[in-house]
Amino acid sequence: MMATTYENMDSLKKGLDGVLEISGNDVRILDDGKLWSSAIDDLIFSAVFSSQQEIRETARWLIRRAGAALGIYSTSIQPLYEAMGRKEVSGFTVPAINIRTLTYDVAQAVFRAVMRGHAGPVIFEIARSEIGYTFQRPEEYTCTVIAAAIKVGYAGPLFMQGDHFQVNAAKYAADPVREVQAVKDLIWEAIEAGFYNIDIDTSTLVDLSRPTVKEQQKINYALAAELTTMIRDLEPEGITISVGGEIGEVGGKNSTVSELQAFMEGYLEELRAGGETLTGISKISVQTGTTHGGIPLTDGSIARVKLDFDTLGKLSEIARLEYGLSGAVQHGASTLPGEAFDKFPAVGTAEIHLATGFQNMIYDSMHFPGALRNQIYHYIKTELINEKKDSDTEEQFIYKTRKKGLGPFKKKLWHLPEETLRVIGLELESQFAFLFSRLNVNNTSNVVKQYIKPVDVPLKIPEALR
Repeated sequence: MMATTYENMDSLKKGLDGVLEISGNDVRILDDGKLWSSAIDDLIFSAVFSSQQEIRETARWLIRRAGAALGIYSTSIQPLYEAMGRKEVSGFTVPAINIRTLTYDVAQAVFRAVMRGHAGPVIFEIARSEIGYTFQRPEEYTCTVIAAAIKVGYAGPLFMQGDHFQVNAAKYAADPVREVQAVKDLIWEAIEAGFYNIDIDTSTLVDLSRPTVKEQQKINYALAAELTTMIRDLEPEGITISVGGEIGEVGGKNSTVSELQAFMEGYLEELRAGGETLTGISKISVQTGTTHGGIPLTDGSIARVKLDFDTLGKLSEIARLEYGLSGAVQHGASTLPGEAFDKFPAVGTAEIHLATGFQNMIYDSMHFPGALRNQIYHYIKTELINEKKDSDTEEQFIYKTRKKGLGPFKKKLWHLPEETLRVIGLELESQFAFLFSRLNVNNTSNVVKQYIKPVDVPLKIPEALR
């Protein structure tokens, strides 16, 4: 049954009568069954697609507070990563999943795989660039994931993460103050939306032309410390936001031990320059041979890459031993062959970021409507043709650019037939279950319960509900 998108407060209140009740600044669940079966669908579609800002804001608040009432809470993975840094916990790699499209349905598939495997730490994340081309601001993303949790009956912590909150090198060169402020504004917005895990990426500013490694990393570590300090000022009471740093831009040269040490030495100096003892980063992203999205060949297929697991393991171990971090983070991994994934926990990788592979599964599914795929590709070939390099075949161009068709066609994608969404969701669930098994996060839910305690961050009630 197609979800209802509310366009006025009267219809919204009528639709939720007997399901939810406003009690002060909280929500009481009156009818669990109706909430799961239909009301949550109406709320999330209204939160995303209503033309009325008042409705979108109200629906989002209701979803977040209904989630809290059901034991679904956004929180930080920091305590678990500190335990990993102390070597109290080991043996698994935390998957961080970027959902670019069909977010409500894909998140449900993630939660089904989590519950099926009794998986513990799984992160939902979105990058600064993805927020732009997928048309998903942080609060919408948080609410969609919470709604998916409600829909499938998941209860427990949600690890929402800002991925690659990145300083663009070209924009920084043109106007550094403006570009850094743009990242700061996004951090503020994300924390308000319940993102209590944020990966700072200033590695784009590493200058390899400088004579020493520390000088090469200087702008990187100085800005990372500045942004960390800002995050500490903004984090809610009772929550220490997990912050990630990055020493090597993904797709560039492989990271080294000396780069890690130079970054951390400078970062910690900058962080403590004010005389305060601030909590630093909990993990470090490195480059070991991958590239975001994989490397498309002339026929559109993906080249196999040689990932340097020795370097990844060495950097992870030094990050823990010398700095108490959880370990190294691997980006650009979703297009790697399946047999590679069990190597990540074997070498002590803390976290692995997965994005393009799931987008590919959706686009390339035999169940994805060919007519809609052709519409999206036509849009890419006409509206985005200026992004095509002379060396690109059409297949390479479409593969590299089709992610940018997800935002403009978001409403059509969300409104695909129910059966289409169901079978694509099952395909994705199978892949998530496979990855969780290979990364050894199945049967780790008790580890999360041991280290992660719920903190209910209060939300200001919307004007329309007062």
